[in-house]
Amino acid sequence: MPETVPVRCPACRREHVYAAPSYPCACGAPLAPPLDRRAAPVPVAHRVWAEDWITVRCASCGRRDQWPRPELGCPCGTVLRIAVTNTPPHGTTRDAHPAPARPPFEPVAIRTARDAVTDAALYLRWLGCEDIRRADQRPPSGIGLAARGLLAQVDPAARPASLRDVECLWLTAMTDSAACAYFSLTGYADDARACADALGIPLFVLDLTGAARPVNGSAEELHATRA
Repeated sequence: MPETVPVRCPACRREHVYAAPSYPCACGAPLAPPLDRRAAPVPVAHRVWAEDWITVRCASCGRRDQWPRPELGCPCGTVLRIAVTNTPPHGTTRDAHPAPARPPFEPVAIRTARDAVTDAALYLRWLGCEDIRRADQRPPSGIGLAARGLLAQVDPAARPASLRDVECLWLTAMTDSAACAYFSLTGYADDARACADALGIPLFVLDLTGAARPVNGSAEELHATRA
């Protein structure tokens, strides 16, 4: 059962029961951030990328990874950041062996642009990418993510990604000597897709469930490396 804590919104004083989200560790075990029952939630006034992620250790294999910080949206409009403890989950072991199973990707439903970025980061981690972070260089549209040897662009715009969007991602990745991948919520213009096919750029579409759907051969090959 997921861990739950009582949460009171400091703005409207409404009471909530918050359930910790669960994510799949690379070893296959479900992983949830340890919640701090004693600390009060903090309203989110300004977004800072580094503060949106926390490091959580898996109780099964001891692996440490970064995951989205727990948050709760109150009906009054206040977004609350839920406190977590610095103590690893009960039962953590450093010597446990990872499970050989490869679980399916478990997305988070997309309601905001931040959810789209979170899903893309989770999907890249599911593929085995390491050190996922905000890209140093901001793309012309959307949000840039960087991992070891890979640059990704997440485009939550309500229009198909353009040829310029795809070309700019490829040029930036070439400058960094990295591979690249594109995630869009609304698909791609025909010339953008043709360009990606010619350059070998994986293209994905994120649906509202958060699932990343490959839409060209390069994306299908990348997905198959994990699936």
